[in-house]
Amino acid sequence: MRLDVVTIFPEYLEPLNVSLVGKARARGQLNVHVHDLRDWTYDRHNTVDDTPYGGGPGMVMKTDPWGDALDTVLADGYETGAGAPTLIVPTPSGRPFTQELAVELSERPWLIFTPARYEGIDRRVMDEYATRMPVHEVSIGDYVLAGGEAAVLVITEAVARLLPGVLGNAESHRDDSFAPGAMAGLLEGPVYTKPPVWRGRDIPEVLLSGHHGKIARWRRDEALRRTTAHRPDLIERCDPKAFDKKDREMLSILGWEPDPDGEPYGRFWRRAEGVEE
Repeated sequence: MRLDVVTIFPEYLEPLNVSLVGKARARGQLNVHVHDLRDWTYDRHNTVDDTPYGGGPGMVMKTDPWGDALDTVLADGYETGAGAPTLIVPTPSGRPFTQELAVELSERPWLIFTPARYEGIDRRVMDEYATRMPVHEVSIGDYVLAGGEAAVLVITEAVARLLPGVLGNAESHRDDSFAPGAMAGLLEGPVYTKPPVWRGRDIPEVLLSGHHGKIARWRRDEALRRTTAHRPDLIERCDPKAFDKKDREMLSILGWEPDPDGEPYGRFWRRAEGVEE
């Protein structure tokens, strides 16, 4: 996978040289290019922003530096055979970044990131490049950062670990929170390692039983328990057909039941009456 980042703070992307992402780069699994947007400015102040049309506070990033930078990046990528590009625009007004989207992006050969500062990038830049490639406006959460570089790091790490050969154990991400399949819409439960007793605290006995079926059931129940406690909105949206008989029994113990009237409103489950939160 090729990955390009255009930013006014290239030093912010130094973490891409460490941990799993850094190792993937060293092995040639991830080809990362970080570009300074100010290299495409032509005044002595290296200006990348201007006042917004219509008035209001803040500044807006200009079209020309972004257009020239993206044209150069695209030309270089095409020349080196990078494949079909996808533009990622980190913004709090974008679609939520999810594990499902991370999986989708991990299958793309070339990602280009445009982390903005100030009030964002002139909208015409996104509209222009949407005629040339898929453009994803992506939010990593319902909050506002000083710039999009932190979001680039989050998205890159989530995507890179899904690339073949990046994780030491290829099965490691199968049981992740939100992973497609059995864990879709659920949070992963607690995990434990040696020693079996620490400061008087034991690990759950079932994990020492060697009974793989019981261990799998315990892990599933703990995932349901944690999800109902921390993210009840996920349970509400889960289709009842996604749960087997044992899942339903556990959800009932936790105070949940299918909502026969909820589906038209995007809700499948509800808390049973009389159960305290």
